[in-house]
Amino acid sequence: MHEIVYFKRHRADDRHGAEPGRDALNGFPPKVRATMRAALIAVASAPPRRFAGGGYWEAMKGAMTGWFELRVDGPQRHHYRLFCLLDYEAVGHDKPLLVIVDGRSKPFRTTFSKADYAEVRELGAEYLKRNPRSLA
Repeated sequence: MHEIVYFKRHRADDRHGAEPGRDALNGFPPKVRATMRAALIAVASAPPRRFAGGGYWEAMKGAMTGWFELRVDGPQRHHYRLFCLLDYEAVGHDKPLLVIVDGRSKPFRTTFSKADYAEVRELGAEYLKRNPRSLA
C-alpha cells in the first residue's frame, strides 16, 4: 500500500511553494476530480506495483519511463491527466509514496508537447533531488 502525497515545490526553487499536482487537480471539473481521487485511492490501496490500472492508471513509456499517468476524460471529451511517481526511497515515511507531481489538461485528439513533458520531468527531478522530500 502507498501513501498518497503531493509534491510541494521547495522555497529554494519556487518562492511561493507551489503544489502543481494539487493545484491542477483542484482546477479540474468536479466529476473528474472525484473519479481521479477514487482511482488514486484504488491504486494506493493495491499491493505495490500490482494495480492493473482500471483504464485510468498507465505506466508511461519513452522519455517518461518511470512515470505514471492517471487519465480521465471530462466534459466535451477534454482529457485530464495527473503525472505521478512511485517513491520507495523517501526518508521518514513508513509506506512507499504515490506522489502527485503535476497535472495538465488538453483538448480531445491533441497531444502534449515535448516541452510539456520536459516540464513535468523537471518537476520530478526537483522532487527527487531532496530527501527528506518536499511534500505538502
